[in-house]
Amino acid sequence: MTRRLWLVRHAVPLVAPGLCYGALDVPADLAATADAARRLAQALPHALAAAFHSPLQRCEQLAHALIAPRPDLACEPDGRIAEMDFGAWEGRPWDAIARADIDAWTQRFPDPRPSGGDSLAAMLQRVGAALDEARKTSRDRDGDVLWITHAGVARCVQWLQAEPGRMPRADEWPIPAPGYGEWMTVPLGDGTSGAIAEHRQPA
Repeated sequence: MTRRLWLVRHAVPLVAPGLCYGALDVPADLAATADAARRLAQALPHALAAAFHSPLQRCEQLAHALIAPRPDLACEPDGRIAEMDFGAWEGRPWDAIARADIDAWTQRFPDPRPSGGDSLAAMLQRVGAALDEARKTSRDRDGDVLWITHAGVARCVQWLQAEPGRMPRADEWPIPAPGYGEWMTVPLGDGTSGAIAEHRQPA
């Protein structure tokens, strides 16, 4: 049987519309989190090889809510599956960020760190390391792996599965991701992510 990685996105965050938030540690709506936990508990297999959550509270809330309907699950934090850090842009409205700064980011995609935060190359590298570990754990323990995480991480996993070893261009990103409180599964093969180490473009 093909083992799967469950990529579960946190419930809707309590944040103003249009705000830039990635590493910003905002809570999620409690009722939406409880609803997502109930639905997820019913969908997950009876046994998992491992379960991890992003350390950001919107994911931690869902991991804790899942314990009530599924007390058999022990979900551990893993910083490698946290959302992208947008640096000084965090907590600012997107429309308040200079268009020239956003253009400079996309024109040299995926290397620049947005205003001092993560580069996509660095994020792909850390997610790729977690993905390789998930493959090994799934194989050794013969079960699916659960990640309670973010849209950006789900996009990274899909890219690493489809295009191992190649960095995306700006016109290839972003790719679809689960909605708030939703999830998707991807097969966990025996290979490696092929993530490329972060590199620097010439100035």
